[in-house]
Amino acid sequence: MILIAFVLFIGTLSFYMFRSPKDNYDHQYYEEGINFDQDYNREAQVTKDQAQPVIKATADSIRFTFPQIVNGTVKLTRPASDAADKSYPLLGKVIAVPVSQLIKGKWKLIFDWKSNNKAYLYKTETFIK
Repeated sequence: MILIAFVLFIGTLSFYMFRSPKDNYDHQYYEEGINFDQDYNREAQVTKDQAQPVIKATADSIRFTFPQIVNGTVKLTRPASDAADKSYPLLGKVIAVPVSQLIKGKWKLIFDWKSNNKAYLYKTETFIK
């Protein structure tokens, strides 16, 4: 009786082990580690040059105003769903993104741009009403 219970217990554990996801390993871990110094330097450059954009949300758009003319991209990521992520080009000093294309809620903004032969990376969050 005890042997049968033990075999059933081991069988149940084996069944759940094989049904669980293979791994939660981030397959980009090493690449991200290699790029960390480069990203850190670009983020520090934003602070050093005081180049962070001024972000203003209105009823119909989100407006990004930069101190200099920029060329790059802004990626809007939704923490709740990767499927809603959007990317927009940055070109000029003032860029507007229409809110009608975005889901209401919390968004993470990742700015990646170049200006005056310097590379910048700036991350922030906003809430769209």
